[in-house]
This record gives sequence, structure tokens and C-alpha cells, in this order.
Amino acid sequence: MKSATRQKWEGRWDQLKGRVKELWGKVTDDDFKQVEGSYDRLIGLIEERTGEAREEIESKLER
Repeated sequence: MKSATRQKWEGRWDQLKGRVKELWGKVTDDDFKQVEGSYDRLIGLIEERTGEAREEIESKLER
């Protein structure tokens, strides 16, 4: 089952990229290319870079 946050951003990749860059400036355009449009891979990358939990990341994206 997809999370509400994932459903919110599905099909809105450019907007999601902007929001992620706003919240986590360390995520680069190359990182976005690496995750190839995959929401789950992007969340995993943010988890890896920041040490934040998935739930915390999704909560920030919801705001």
C-alpha cells in the first residue's frame, strides 16, 4: 500500500525535486538522476544522507 505522501507526489516529480532541495540542500541533480524517478529510492537516499527516519522525511514532505 502506498503512503499518502507518496500518492501526493506521484506524477509531480519536478515539484518533489524542488521541495526536497528546499528541505535537504545536499541532494543534488546527480542524485535525482541516480534514483531515476523512484520515490522509494529518493527517500532511501535522503535517509542515507541525513540519518533521518523515513517517517520523519515523509512528515516533512507533507508540510
